[in-house]
Amino acid sequence: MYFFLISDNVDTQVGMRLAGVDGIVVHEKKEFKEALLNAMEVKETAVILITSRLFNLAPDFVFDLKLNRRSPLIVEIPDRHASVNVTDNIAKYIESAIGLKL
Repeated sequence: MYFFLISDNVDTQVGMRLAGVDGIVVHEKKEFKEALLNAMEVKETAVILITSRLFNLAPDFVFDLKLNRRSPLIVEIPDRHASVNVTDNIAKYIESAIGLKL
């Protein structure tokens, strides 16, 4: 099982690297989409961690991948600059996946 981080800041990448998680730092929407698709193609990748700021660049794209691909698991994580409530995004995902509004 392999974890991979896609982050928008170096601090998060360094912290996760110290925990043994490889990753990449990107800032633009196009870079983010390419990095996410590339990470999904690695067979050993079980979990892809995405910082909230990047998730918010392309939420529909991420939700589509979550709903239509069995693996890897895509998880949004807050970073030190996060002002977004991750719980709201999880609720939105559940609503679109099974039609249940929380």
